[in-house]
Amino acid sequence: MFYRTAESVSPKHPDKLCDQISDAILDAYLKQDPDSRVAAETCGGHGVVFVTGEITSKGDVDIPAIVKRIAGEDIEVHTKIVKQSPEIAQGVDTGGAGDQGIMIGYACDETPEMLPLEVVLSRNLNEFIYAKYPYDGKTQVTIAPDGTIDSIVASFQNVSKAELKEMVDQFVKDKDLKGRLELHLNPAGDWQQGGFDADTGLTGRKLIVDNYGPRIAIGGGCYSGKDPSKVDRSAAYMARKIAVDYLKKRGAHEVLVRLAYAIGKAEPLEQTVIIDGKAEEIEGYDLTPRGIIKFLNLKRPIYEETARYGHYGHKFDWDK
Repeated sequence: MFYRTAESVSPKHPDKLCDQISDAILDAYLKQDPDSRVAAETCGGHGVVFVTGEITSKGDVDIPAIVKRIAGEDIEVHTKIVKQSPEIAQGVDTGGAGDQGIMIGYACDETPEMLPLEVVLSRNLNEFIYAKYPYDGKTQVTIAPDGTIDSIVASFQNVSKAELKEMVDQFVKDKDLKGRLELHLNPAGDWQQGGFDADTGLTGRKLIVDNYGPRIAIGGGCYSGKDPSKVDRSAAYMARKIAVDYLKKRGAHEVLVRLAYAIGKAEPLEQTVIIDGKAEEIEGYDLTPRGIIKFLNLKRPIYEETARYGHYGHKFDWDK
């Protein structure tokens, strides 16, 4: 065993604001037209938000209103939206994948969420602090080789080091955490300027936080702002569902799933499950984009919530 570290960021972090805007736009289109094709990218910072992408839909969405709801009424909004490329659409319309790519699913028995312990603890700590102080912030937890907590990092806007110490101490007590427990609280000093006032954000820049933490490799594709015809998102959710299923039915400790697709092709090029280190081919699932979308009912406006604290471990349908 080795040291394991994971971080979490709050919903007011600039990158997470962008993820939420992109997914809120997706939700708004899906609510009006479940067959919407959406690829919405957001970049924001210092009073300005840019939304660009490709959207083909029967819906009519007020994008600036969505941006202002999430980022603040004083934000200046610029949009540049075009329809999906017909050359991409011709492959998707026939049921093929919207792009090539590798999707990773993972589940383990370390926590009730079936996620790595360091991921769950860093996220839970962030949620715990954010519930009282809903500002920009980051947390990080390092686990020692013996499974105890080596160190905790917490940096939160508009929260003094003394207040953070109280919150972290309460969290440690509530969770009955043991170990060296070296604390680094606002290590660069207390701070008041956060979110888009302090830094720029971009959709898809917190991929490891969105997935399983740095211990688990990811395929590399962003989720937020993409409708489920994009296998970057839908097949990744399916890979997680398969990993959860195999973990439960095999009584395994750890399951890793690998799926791979080619643009315009419906069937995956790879469908591998690795159960406690032993690989086999996945059986018993429809892994075409249409099959995945139907199985997980992915044409619903459910995505803004996924953009807040990661896409796994929150009892979404692919976590059950």
